[in-house]
Amino acid sequence: MEVIKPYEKYKDSGISWLGEIPEHWKVSKAKHILFQKKKTLNPDLNCGSISFGKIVFKDNDRVPFETKATYQELLKGEFLINPLNLNFDLKSLRTGLSRIDVVVSTGYIVLQKNSTFNENYLKWLLHQFDVSFMKTLGDGVRQTLSYTEFKNTDLPYISVPEQTAIANFLDYKTAKIDGFIFKKKQLIKLLNEQKAAIINDAVTKGLNPNAKMKPSGIEWLGDIPEHWEVRKLKYLGKFQNGISAGAEYFGSGFPFINYGDVYKNFELPKISSGLANSSEQDRQNYSVRQGDVFFTRTSETIEEIGYTSTCFSTIEDATFSGFLIRFRPYSDLLFEGFSKYYFRSNLHRRFFVKEMNLVIRASLSQELLKRMPVLLPTIDEQILIAKYIEKETAIINKTIATIEKEIALVQEYRTALIAEAVTGKIDLREYNLPFFEVNKEYAEIQEEMGLVAEEEINLD
Repeated sequence: MEVIKPYEKYKDSGISWLGEIPEHWKVSKAKHILFQKKKTLNPDLNCGSISFGKIVFKDNDRVPFETKATYQELLKGEFLINPLNLNFDLKSLRTGLSRIDVVVSTGYIVLQKNSTFNENYLKWLLHQFDVSFMKTLGDGVRQTLSYTEFKNTDLPYISVPEQTAIANFLDYKTAKIDGFIFKKKQLIKLLNEQKAAIINDAVTKGLNPNAKMKPSGIEWLGDIPEHWEVRKLKYLGKFQNGISAGAEYFGSGFPFINYGDVYKNFELPKISSGLANSSEQDRQNYSVRQGDVFFTRTSETIEEIGYTSTCFSTIEDATFSGFLIRFRPYSDLLFEGFSKYYFRSNLHRRFFVKEMNLVIRASLSQELLKRMPVLLPTIDEQILIAKYIEKETAIINKTIATIEKEIALVQEYRTALIAEAVTGKIDLREYNLPFFEVNKEYAEIQEEMGLVAEEEINLD
């Protein structure tokens, strides 16, 4: 990894998040660098918002015209700060340089730059201001940052050549890093698809490629091994909707499994993401045990309805959300290791797509779930299938874990590089940057990524 030297002399900036800065750098109030744009209405433009440091288009249909008419204009080359809910969201990036013309909520701060400043440099400066300063504001009870407070904040004021050197360096380096991360995440996607194919093949066709097949009698199931059965889910276990309660029910007490726990996890975590003041009776009626399968009841699309997770946790005395349906299999009919994979396969979604009518939101009921046909090998075969899947997917999971560690290290390097460049910890004035390659490589990477939104690849 290349080593870039620091400046020769430094001084205290007097700014906690900047620390020491090069001796010749100056410090100025933010209002001399970025100033608030006068609110301008332009309802002909599409709606926009900020998402992980990127200005993106927002679905116009979700914003009433009366609301959109009050939105303020944000044009290409202008900057946006989301100053709201500082104590709520400590992860999202809250500043960004707009590459599109949109209108945004008046809750946002729209900024225009001093004409002597490089817009790409200011993009990185605001990024570091966000990461190093704005996120610290949310540690307490503070909820918002006003423009009055922002304009009186101290920022580094440096020469245009240095601004340009820093901006070009970061544009070039982060483009290469982002391309690396994107390719690695594409590889993870392919590995997950390979894993899904192994699971789907094993739970629908078994392990013997030469097994005699028979028609299942169900069009979307097709042929199945001759000795397998097809039974409706209602004959294979018991069902229970989750608990619905007011806000006072949550916040303390015993573990509580919610929609997000199921949607995000293949297996439920040992520690749930919430707590609930459940009674002893609640913990009996809405209990969570090893081998339970949870189905999500609602979704924006049929493709996502019925997302499942199997509970193999050590959670005790837990309850679960009313947005979930718990299916507790009969152990003599469904081996928990088999059901863990069977219900996570995409097989049952074909049933939901065929049976459900999506108007605005998809909604799954117990009655529909109970009618779902399930392929049923013998218990002995279920055990063999589960062991096979565990073995094959373990190899893939190990590879994915290695790639994720690589990504995490590169992301840490990216974060450190931005901080060092913006705060003057490295001297880039004489850095030999391949300028032609900057534009060429960045364009190629962006084209390959399909201009993927930053939140999708989670660069920051």
